[in-house]
Amino acid sequence: MADRDPTTGMHPVDVEALVDGRHPDPFSQLGLHRTTAGHAVRAMLPGASGVSVVARSSGECIGKLTRIDPSGLFAGLVQRDEPYRLCVDWHGVEQEIEDTYTFGPVLSEDALARLARADPYAVLDCLGARPCTFEGIPGVRFAVWAPNARRVSVVGDFNTWDGRRHPMRLRHEAGVWELFVPRLAAGARYKYEIVTREGHTLPLKADPCALQTERTPATGSVVADWTSIEQFPWTDGAWIANRAALQSAQAPISIYEVHAESWLRIEEDGHRGLDWDELADRLIPYVLGMGFTHVEFLPIAEHPFGGSWGYQPLAPFAPSARFGAPQGFAHFVNRAHEAGLGVIIDWVSAHFPNDAHGLIQFDGTPLYEHADPREGYHQDWNTMIYNLGRNEVSAFLVASALAWLLRYHVDALRVDAVASMLYRDYSRAEGQWVPNIYGGRENLEAIAFLKRVNHEVGYAPGVPGAITIAEESTAWPGVTARLEDGGLGFNFKWNMGWMHDTLHYMHEDPVYRRYHHHNMTFGMVYAYSERFVLPLSHDEVVHGKGSLLGKMPGDRWQQFANLRAYFGFMWTHPGKKLLFMGGELAQHAEFNHDASPHWHLIDDPMHQGVQTLIRDLNRLYAAEPALHALDSEPGGFEWLVGDDSGNSVFAYRRCDGAGREVAIVCNMTPVPRHGYRIGMQRSGWWSEVLNTDALVYGGSNVGNGGGVVTEDVPAHGKPQSAVLTLPPLATIVLRAE
Repeated sequence: MADRDPTTGMHPVDVEALVDGRHPDPFSQLGLHRTTAGHAVRAMLPGASGVSVVARSSGECIGKLTRIDPSGLFAGLVQRDEPYRLCVDWHGVEQEIEDTYTFGPVLSEDALARLARADPYAVLDCLGARPCTFEGIPGVRFAVWAPNARRVSVVGDFNTWDGRRHPMRLRHEAGVWELFVPRLAAGARYKYEIVTREGHTLPLKADPCALQTERTPATGSVVADWTSIEQFPWTDGAWIANRAALQSAQAPISIYEVHAESWLRIEEDGHRGLDWDELADRLIPYVLGMGFTHVEFLPIAEHPFGGSWGYQPLAPFAPSARFGAPQGFAHFVNRAHEAGLGVIIDWVSAHFPNDAHGLIQFDGTPLYEHADPREGYHQDWNTMIYNLGRNEVSAFLVASALAWLLRYHVDALRVDAVASMLYRDYSRAEGQWVPNIYGGRENLEAIAFLKRVNHEVGYAPGVPGAITIAEESTAWPGVTARLEDGGLGFNFKWNMGWMHDTLHYMHEDPVYRRYHHHNMTFGMVYAYSERFVLPLSHDEVVHGKGSLLGKMPGDRWQQFANLRAYFGFMWTHPGKKLLFMGGELAQHAEFNHDASPHWHLIDDPMHQGVQTLIRDLNRLYAAEPALHALDSEPGGFEWLVGDDSGNSVFAYRRCDGAGREVAIVCNMTPVPRHGYRIGMQRSGWWSEVLNTDALVYGGSNVGNGGGVVTEDVPAHGKPQSAVLTLPPLATIVLRAE
């Protein structure tokens, strides 16, 4: 060790590594160390002109440091070993700071052990940036998983984004780099500067576990005010206590799907979207006034590209800065719950974007993604696919799911693109995919991951009654089957097949609908194979598909009548309901994330009529147990007329198993049908409680004068029947009184 400087105790190799920003263990060199000449303090302060050491307790100067390298490495002896601060002269401006390298390890051995065994709760507790008091000093604790990096530094405004100033300590057992930066506080911007094991410095990386971010187009992470999130004053206890019943298969669930940024833009203020407080003021009363039970947001986790609508997130723990601070989202959820409205968010675990500041090649290796592009690259979306077979990646995503439920009291996660996760050959040609260990196409790691997510959500003590919903577009068996029965464990699944079939039918000219009758009835063949949500989502009104109204045939009056009849069919069909914003307005244009729904259309009686119909359908659906209580059980539905393709008429009954019963009749042609006999189970008066052809909805007001009385004439296998007038292109609902 003769090459060591006798005063500073430093070896030239260590000096060179520190000034080059590539030393693997900065704590072994920086801070206070015993040398043969006494106690020496070493500090890396590029740009400083002088450094003194002062006692923390008294402010007495106990040593002066000498610049031992032009890059800004200072070292020198101090009078004694005691807690100290550094007094830095920035060429005439003095600053007194704590020395980061006097603080011990931040994460406990137990925390590291939990991280090493991929405990998602350890990810929640340990990773990211957290204001705290450590060894009596306030500051911020940073921790990031980057096991293959040679060096990781936290950089920000507080150190002029210089990676030499705050290199981190590697905790080898978990592959986690940690650092406590004293006197730093919430609001500080930061990123990580990472040097690969080959010695290359990567583009600055945002924190994968950041709780807050800069607003795009900026890409930095922000130290969040953790106390305001962790100790948010929730007042939604009554809602949470009753949530399981409100989100069960027996409950009425009607979801209003929203792209938060574009739901209502303020034209006079630069065409901006609303923040969380404004959304709480405007969106919550609107959704409740329309009779919906839940609002569902397209992904609100931070994402760099607005045109992805949030489906390419890079900060899966952080509500987007587009809407304000994270606690603003908590405030929105709390107000929604107080008002009786559930909150669902879309959650993306299938892929992530390849922006350089994000997760791709995070530590210079394919850490979060698969190395083989046949597994790790999504051709359709130009995104990267998570390596769910890696325990740490799985824990990272499970922790993200739990974070939304625990920290923000979100009621449900709608898991995006599940089909792309389940199949290794999803959207890939022969030779472009890698079989599983058994030679099959099933993605065994993704299956295990989805089961793990649903197990955690289902059994986590802090999220009673929270649910998961799968967007799964294939016939994968048991998506909503219980985990113990071999299923994936979701609570509900989007019924994409029903949506495609019925929209295809409605697109046909009524003259030809007789040849497509099965498209409306086929959904009942498999209606009880899963617990379903019937979605008319954003996916059906984008990319040139047009609006819902635009899919309907005929002249203007017929287009509106078709859409009203279709909504009537949907709201009375087994399955929970989902409608994307703008659908209730029957707007002409498809979804445009740079604009708002065409709210001015409600000045037109025809558009206002559709909006009124959706409100009335929601209220009827919620108030009438026959329309929701047995959604997932065969006893709740029976065809009365399912084979009248010649007249394009459908009739069915819904019941709740406790005496409530309604009959629904749909006439999908523009021809009114008089004297149409329908078999009825019960005798007596049946009220016509809804008619989509009513004048108030924009219809022709053909109907049954408020109801009908059955006759002792058997029909359709029933002891009673009623003679009805079927309005043109309309759905009517009759309730047994």
